[in-house]
Amino acid sequence: MASEKQHSQATTRMLDRAANEARRLGHPYLGAEHLLLVLTDPGILGADRWEAHGLDPDAVGKRINALLRSGDAKPGPDPLPLTARARRLIAVAGEIGGRGSQSSVEPEDVLQALQRDTKGLTARVLRESAHKKAPPHSSSPERPGARQQGGRTPASEHRDRSRRAAAGRKRDSSKSPNRHQREPPKPRRLGRRLGWREYSLLVVPLSLAAAWTHQSPTLVFVLAALSVIPLAGYMGEATEHLATHAGPAVGGLLNATFGNAAELIIGITALRAGLLELVKASILGSILGNLLLILGLSLFAGGLHSPLVRFNRTAAGMATAMLALAVLGLTVPALYHGLHPEALATQELHLSEAVAVILAITYLLSLWFSLKTHSRLFSGEPHPVTGPVWGKLAAVGVLAAATVGIALESEILVHTVEPMTASIGLTQTFVGLILLPLVGNAAEHATAVLVARKGKMDLALQIALGSSTQIALLVAPLFVLAGVFLGQEMNLVFAPFQVILLGLSTAVVAIITLDGESHWFEGVQLLAVYAMIVVAVLFI
Repeated sequence: MASEKQHSQATTRMLDRAANEARRLGHPYLGAEHLLLVLTDPGILGADRWEAHGLDPDAVGKRINALLRSGDAKPGPDPLPLTARARRLIAVAGEIGGRGSQSSVEPEDVLQALQRDTKGLTARVLRESAHKKAPPHSSSPERPGARQQGGRTPASEHRDRSRRAAAGRKRDSSKSPNRHQREPPKPRRLGRRLGWREYSLLVVPLSLAAAWTHQSPTLVFVLAALSVIPLAGYMGEATEHLATHAGPAVGGLLNATFGNAAELIIGITALRAGLLELVKASILGSILGNLLLILGLSLFAGGLHSPLVRFNRTAAGMATAMLALAVLGLTVPALYHGLHPEALATQELHLSEAVAVILAITYLLSLWFSLKTHSRLFSGEPHPVTGPVWGKLAAVGVLAAATVGIALESEILVHTVEPMTASIGLTQTFVGLILLPLVGNAAEHATAVLVARKGKMDLALQIALGSSTQIALLVAPLFVLAGVFLGQEMNLVFAPFQVILLGLSTAVVAIITLDGESHWFEGVQLLAVYAMIVVAVLFI
């Protein structure tokens, strides 16, 4: 256990029951939600203690049971690993219940620690229960012998006198014209306030109108690029809500499959248009953007939150090793081309197709490894869904609408690339390496930085390294295989400059993540490498 506190018998029983509940639900981890669920059992924490905190255990138990989703029916690892939030709650409970490092942790201390937590599923359930049931006037248990005749206590009589005096002052205040009058209640605002993403959707009809009226290619390109950003955000959010309904195993598969759907749609559209070099550049640009820009910003943001940020060294090491294997696969056709310049184009194409099949099989096996056989090694804190969970039909509808919208905007984006680059002097390599990855990954970039700013570095690394690996192992092979069906000779022969950049960037990230900890200046270093690449691509 991460905490040094000793556990009382009641808390040991609570942890064992929480682990059993997690296994019953098919969850390969023990989280704060499982602790809250077992605390509602009268055998763990009596109803009177819940009443003392102004909470209804029955309402909390029903609500948390309704929100928890069953996952894989297979038993998880033994013992189940605690999530980062659960470990933190146990440590806070130890601080609440004791004055030293050997103090015992009681179930009520865990409940108080859960009440102090302001984020996540458990905090929302406790807030809802507190609103439905007004808290008692005192959270302290009555001392023996404190009751008087008729069940009254001195404290309760004092509260009654205080309330009567306050009521009298209120009546006097209402009669006096010189007193401050109570303001009339403000009308309730219906619905919630619109966010930046809702307002940014207004760019979508503007881009369509600009394309249909044949405006400047640069203006149309900018509007189409800006339109993809909120649509990609909605696509990612709809996928997360579907994953919540599907459970951890299927949910992880959904997130892994749709994680880079926007880049895939844009790339296939460019492939149909015959812009092969643009597609190749976008592959490497997405990998470099995730490795250097997203990870750099995440480390910098996390370093501002804490002087030294720590993350799961094992998971980061495996992700980096998988990424290195994928990068090696992408460089094999380029090495073959450099060593055998006399080789026919068809030979390089067939070699790329064979490498693509091997990379795709490796990706499928990596999913089986991370979601099934070794899921406990990747059981970090899950990505929380903010706000109420969407229904299945709503999530599917938003996902379908966002996909159609991205497909339309991708058509506009791709068809304006050539006239736009010719008019302002940019190359397709710069557009593919820098601009398109920024557009397709903008929502994911923001998510990684926000969770890193909150101290969730494991999740930030999972987004950055996992997205890079998915591009190399899944998206790139899909482009090659799609070229076969579209009649385009899409190979994986990259320019030497691009291959060297990819290899060096992977090596730098491996060095930084090797020790399982980092700080803000290492984030600055990654950002500096990315800035140098941007400057270099401008001169190509």
